[in-house]
Amino acid sequence: MDLILTAQRDDEIFDVVNDRDEVTGQSTRKEVHRQRLMHRSIHALVFGGDGRVFLQKRSMLKDSSPGKWDASCSGHVDGGEHYDAAVVRELGEEIGLVVTPEHGLEPLFKLPPSLDTGWEFVWVYRLRSEGPFVLHPAEIERGDWFTADDITRGMAERPLEFTRPFRLIWPRVRAAIGV
Repeated sequence: MDLILTAQRDDEIFDVVNDRDEVTGQSTRKEVHRQRLMHRSIHALVFGGDGRVFLQKRSMLKDSSPGKWDASCSGHVDGGEHYDAAVVRELGEEIGLVVTPEHGLEPLFKLPPSLDTGWEFVWVYRLRSEGPFVLHPAEIERGDWFTADDITRGMAERPLEFTRPFRLIWPRVRAAIGV
């Protein structure tokens, strides 16, 4: 039997929300994206003890931003799920990290939906970990550690190598935590 790797499923169910992030219904991933309905996602940035940040390079199998650098972990909030539960689930699914209290998972800020976020309300989190990480092969091509200055310089010199949401998130992360 051949193993088929999938980076996402069109039939995943997401909550559809209004401009106050209140649930108004549910729909499939495919329809939410096709109709540009407002929905929810999370992004998490993992910082090592030396202050560097672990970023993922998205798999070429992804339906959005394939092959681009992104937060350590990013993903949709499933229907009926809370942002805090989604970030813990996604960290486990994408990079194999089981979140424990010593990781200090901290919500930083929430972004409103826009073209740059893919019409998603986005909660951004940070946490501490040294790994090792187990990267989901269908979702992530590879990962690497970067200094804050390296990320900022990379975005200035090669912006199209980074996802649109991450280009929006990163300056706000730097301002929020002073890196």
